[in-house]
Amino acid sequence: MSAPIKIVMLGEGRVGKTCLTLRYCQDQFNESQESSVNATYFDKAVDLGGGKDIKLAIWDTAGQEIFHALTTVYYRDAYGAVLVYDVTYKESFMKVEKWVEELRQFGTKDISIVVAGNKCDMKNQMQIDKNEVEEYCKKIGAKHFFTSAKAGVGITELFRSLGESISIKVQAQESKGKKKKGLQIKDVKDTKKSNSKNDVCC
Repeated sequence: MSAPIKIVMLGEGRVGKTCLTLRYCQDQFNESQESSVNATYFDKAVDLGGGKDIKLAIWDTAGQEIFHALTTVYYRDAYGAVLVYDVTYKESFMKVEKWVEELRQFGTKDISIVVAGNKCDMKNQMQIDKNEVEEYCKKIGAKHFFTSAKAGVGITELFRSLGESISIKVQAQESKGKKKKGLQIKDVKDTKKSNSKNDVCC
């Protein structure tokens, strides 16, 4: 079995990182979900199409400053990141830049990034400028998705985009004979019969 690829969820507290992770991995949503206070991870296989998939180990943790003492451990060997902010709380978007800086400092070189504007179902309370968000994401080379853990909107598309970005980089490295440790893309038809639960979280 190929090793899962480490993905980190980043963002301020209460923006919905845990809710997004649980919705994607287990199709669950708890409106009274408590903020995470430690690091946990879930395995999930992402269907890339064409009979290929890529297995992700999605790490979720607290956004509070107290956790920043563990940044080097948390970012180690991560090849993808989901930066989450709350569309109803503009300050959480302004803090995204801080998380990008930490990724550049502690993360893997050329790490793949996607940005999630969560709670998009609360349109009447939206505080962000869509053009500003799109311009910033273009600047940092990241795709942006409006998501809602409550409504199940945009989440599958977000993780598939991240998986595709990583797989392209893996294939580029392999073509140069510089395959990165732990990064593997599996042929679904070869593993489907032997591991029928690959597409769900453990």
